[in-house]
Amino acid sequence: MSINLVFLAPILVTLPLRVNSLVGIQQAPKSLGLVAGIGALVSMFGNPFFGRMSDRTWSRLGMRRPWMVIGLVGGTLGILIVALAPNITVVLVGWCMAQLFFNALLAAFIAVLPDQVPRAQRGLVSGVLGVCLPIAAVSGTLLVKLFTGHPVATFLVPCATGGFFILLFVVALKDRRLARAARPAWSLREFASTFYVKPRTSPDFAWAFASRFMFLMAYALLTTYEAFFLLGKIGSAVADVPQQIFLGTLVQSVVIVAASLLAGKLSDRTRRRKIFVFTASIVYGLAMFAVAVASNFNGFLVGLAISGLGFGIYTAVDLALVADVLPNKDNVAKDLGVFNIAGALPFSIAPAGAPAILAIGGGNYAVLYAAAGIFAIIGAAAILPVRGVR
Repeated sequence: MSINLVFLAPILVTLPLRVNSLVGIQQAPKSLGLVAGIGALVSMFGNPFFGRMSDRTWSRLGMRRPWMVIGLVGGTLGILIVALAPNITVVLVGWCMAQLFFNALLAAFIAVLPDQVPRAQRGLVSGVLGVCLPIAAVSGTLLVKLFTGHPVATFLVPCATGGFFILLFVVALKDRRLARAARPAWSLREFASTFYVKPRTSPDFAWAFASRFMFLMAYALLTTYEAFFLLGKIGSAVADVPQQIFLGTLVQSVVIVAASLLAGKLSDRTRRRKIFVFTASIVYGLAMFAVAVASNFNGFLVGLAISGLGFGIYTAVDLALVADVLPNKDNVAKDLGVFNIAGALPFSIAPAGAPAILAIGGGNYAVLYAAAGIFAIIGAAAILPVRGVR
């Protein structure tokens, strides 16, 4: 939850509003696209790279803990730079720094699941982790709402709150240790393999990657442009946006919590993963269509509630499914880092591609969210060829 808190508060509220305050509403979508897109490219490199480094770490503190601390400190400094930035260039530098180091934190944290959780319990644990996402989203938007009018605090308070609990987890974690003798030899070829897994030898992993990429394209379009949707299509005032995003996140999160816990248990009990990912993607696609046709804030809330159902089911089983199809148990953090490219790449492509979609639709955000719905449904189709799990 704490990791989601430091990630989500800037993405959902503070970064778009910071960009808007620097360049104005007319230039904000393009400027946000530039910042978010380049930041996502940095995270694509950082996640598998730091995952590989974590898999090779033999310190007395363990394999994962050192990178959690390094990631937290570096990412927080990046957020501070964004909060104090006088122009978009400095925002870009700070955001890239935050993305790089927070992905070091994320890569180490995600590897704890296959490190320490038995396969039969991964659906339940994945479901609990899915619950953490909406709780973090609500907490982050609430903290931003409470400190509205204090720009630096809206960035740093969520980061400090999440950082406190991350440090508690670091202290309590009984981390996996790698013997120095077991550390693999370093080579240029091995380094290059940090950033890919061969689809031919690991087709299930490749299809799961494609499915997640499409699903998170839909999610990226929703979250990145949510503030501008409210400003542009719904006609909300700038001062009302933090409150509205908080309410929308709260409604969405209540549904996510219920759906995630139930789907995680059912997935473990039935020993099935694919049907849950498929259903979740279809539901999320329908939710994006509902958002697209919304003409007021209440209609927007209905769309978010439906999206909460799809997202809750998805987060309950997605990580469990991927943990079951990892190519190599000795490189779990690296392989999960590669898989997390499917989560980072959409946040680069979506901001870059959204202006073109908006241009085709004459600036109509309904077209943008209809495209998001199509991406989610393609994600549902992409999970069907997976054979290694039911």
